[in-house]
Amino acid sequence: MTNMNICDLFLKAGFMIKMIMLILICFSIASWAIIIQRSRILASAARAAEAFEDKFWSGIELSRIYQESTSRRDSLSGPEQIFYAGFKEFTRLHRVNSYAPDAVVDGVSRAMRIAMNRELENLETYISFLCTIGSISPYVGLFGTVWGIMHAFIGLGAVQQATLQMVAPGIAEALIATSMGLFAAIPAVMAFNWLTLHVNKLEQNYGNFTEEFIAILHREAFANSTLK
Repeated sequence: MTNMNICDLFLKAGFMIKMIMLILICFSIASWAIIIQRSRILASAARAAEAFEDKFWSGIELSRIYQESTSRRDSLSGPEQIFYAGFKEFTRLHRVNSYAPDAVVDGVSRAMRIAMNRELENLETYISFLCTIGSISPYVGLFGTVWGIMHAFIGLGAVQQATLQMVAPGIAEALIATSMGLFAAIPAVMAFNWLTLHVNKLEQNYGNFTEEFIAILHREAFANSTLK
């Protein structure tokens, strides 16, 4: 027993304990895949947002930025996608309703907020699953532990003289289920909080850009309506 390792305990475990361990291993693999993928996507989104805002505030004409965005319409994301949706709607509404700047700005605001919500929805994909893994993994592991200990004591009832050597393997394999549940849950919970924090920062960034851009279009809409 002293030379027995985790692999030995797994191989000698009952069917139910093996299934629970495999489920927890799958949870752990899935959570790490989500963590790596979402971390890369959020880092890329932060870099793209910073690059576009630098270009936006560099003094380039909005129409030129819009033309550049139109040329690669299918690859837009973040503030650039919000900008594209807002300026496109502004151009359309201003052409047919230039004498009602309030209506133009309201339409542009709705279009930009819809675009922002879609961008945030894409960023949040699969992150909630980490919360699910973090919540249920300890309970799945605990169920395996209870099941294993129950069967270990049932086995003791069949013998006249119980010893620690007889019950220790069953209890050990049962406790491994709990440890694997924690192994799957702890990184998932930590990553969920960390990724959610980054999504919230991007949401604030997108929201600030949206309000600033709406203010610019608001001034332009009223200036054009005054000239006419």
